[in-house]
Amino acid sequence: MLIPTPFPYTSLFVPIIAVFFGMVIRVFHSDHNPPHIHVEYGEYEAIVEIESGAIITGKLPRRLERLVKEWLKERRKDVMKAWQDAREHKMPHRVKPLE
Repeated sequence: MLIPTPFPYTSLFVPIIAVFFGMVIRVFHSDHNPPHIHVEYGEYEAIVEIESGAIITGKLPRRLERLVKEWLKERRKDVMKAWQDAREHKMPHRVKPLE
């Protein structure tokens, strides 16, 4: 599903790869290194490195930061594939949410 996002580029349509616990996880087409995801939760927004789970920029509540790290640990291979697909202008697949 493609929907516009306010963070950080308002004119792009950005695929959602997962939604869980109120968070929306996206990957941008033609995005830059290091491989990362864009996480939105209410007024919070963060860019999170896929490999380490570290926040590159932005902020999340600590509980949600831990949940994103846990999800990345469990689904890193799938998230990386989605990021690579988006980078190559392919439609990334959905990644199973954290349960």
